[in-house]
Amino acid sequence: MSTINSHVILLVGAGPAGMAVASTLAKAGHEIIILNRDIKFGGLAEYGIFPAKLKLRGGLKKQYWELLKRPNVHYFGNVSIGNGKDLTVDEIRNLGASAVVFSIGAQGTKAIGVEGDSAKGVFHAKDVVYHFNRLPGFGDRPFEMGKHVAIIGAGDVMVDISHWLVRYKKIERVTAVVRRGPAERKYNPKEIRMVCANMDVAGITTEVARIKDRLAAVGQNADEVLKGLTGEFTKCEPAVSDTKMGFKFLASPKRILVDSHNHVRGLEMEENKLEPKGNDTAAVGLKQFYEFPCDSVVFAVGDKVDETVGLPYKNGIFVTNPTKTGNDPDDSLFQAYDETTGKILDGVFLAGWARKASEGLVGVAKRDGDWCAEVVSRYLAAKQPGTGSKAVLDTLKTMLNNRKSHPVDVKGLRALEAAEKSHKNGTDCIGEFKYASNQEMIGLIERRNA
Repeated sequence: MSTINSHVILLVGAGPAGMAVASTLAKAGHEIIILNRDIKFGGLAEYGIFPAKLKLRGGLKKQYWELLKRPNVHYFGNVSIGNGKDLTVDEIRNLGASAVVFSIGAQGTKAIGVEGDSAKGVFHAKDVVYHFNRLPGFGDRPFEMGKHVAIIGAGDVMVDISHWLVRYKKIERVTAVVRRGPAERKYNPKEIRMVCANMDVAGITTEVARIKDRLAAVGQNADEVLKGLTGEFTKCEPAVSDTKMGFKFLASPKRILVDSHNHVRGLEMEENKLEPKGNDTAAVGLKQFYEFPCDSVVFAVGDKVDETVGLPYKNGIFVTNPTKTGNDPDDSLFQAYDETTGKILDGVFLAGWARKASEGLVGVAKRDGDWCAEVVSRYLAAKQPGTGSKAVLDTLKTMLNNRKSHPVDVKGLRALEAAEKSHKNGTDCIGEFKYASNQEMIGLIERRNA
């Protein structure tokens, strides 16, 4: 489908934000070229949500397949962008498209900043989630967690990892380590149902009683806080293991303790108190320390973007235009900006976690993509269409061929999907079979398309 004012849009990243951008602009009649690092589309929807949520993922996949069927949407999977990758940012910008949208997520890892964080048995939450979702590079890597895992954080990612440990790894104990108190927990109460049958309620009761004076100091009643916490342990999924799950509140990890083999043996923790901070509270260290034994530590503390991509970068984020435009949504929030020149990168936009790392999950990412599409549409309305899609596609294919890249198109995706659906074994907690390496997938696709 084409219109007289049809533009060519290059979209880098095919997660929920990017696919939302693609959907809106494709329906408006523009030509969309999607470049995706992974072979499969979906991003967070494929490799980030808890794998057993097959209904949610299936619904999203169906939407994305419908989008890729459109004649004005062109998909190139297995194409990495960045310094030393298949294509650089400058090369993409010079292909002749009217606009380039980066929705590549937050692929960097925040530095933990705790002594001993390079020890064996220290993991980042994103890596663990990628592992049990079978993202190539992570799915076939061993993640030995031991018998007692401490997860630093109190959000939905902590719950997802606990779910995997409780229901599938069936370890002895999971402890969520929380800098603040029970009242400041961040997870969705509906999500906790996946693990609440394994909650050590007696232990949690003792833990809340331990910090009751510190809760009272900021006007929180320990009995009411405990009731609110445990009151959410309803409609629990049936227990399938003897794993016990608990919490350690008002605790900040200060040092990872290791054995003679540089493997985690515990955490040195600092006791915290709560102090009012506007309508919220802040955790303040008390300089009181204790040892907490565990076999591994997972830091669920958020992510940062990948600075090697080549976009303007500062302090863990890609830089956006600091000058507000007054539009709704505000164009400046989505415009890439070069602080060294003091100018926006004309026609370059950011969406999803590439714009705001670790902000919400699938629904939030999709909404951000919808907003970005509005901003791009305003930009295109004031611009004459440039190079046609055939010229851009021909140049792109030539460059990838010369670099001996192995881009995967929709035909290849269909072949891969058919092969994975034919497998009956190896589903594990995913509920479906996935190849765990790009090499296997590329080999299969090229044999089937030969």
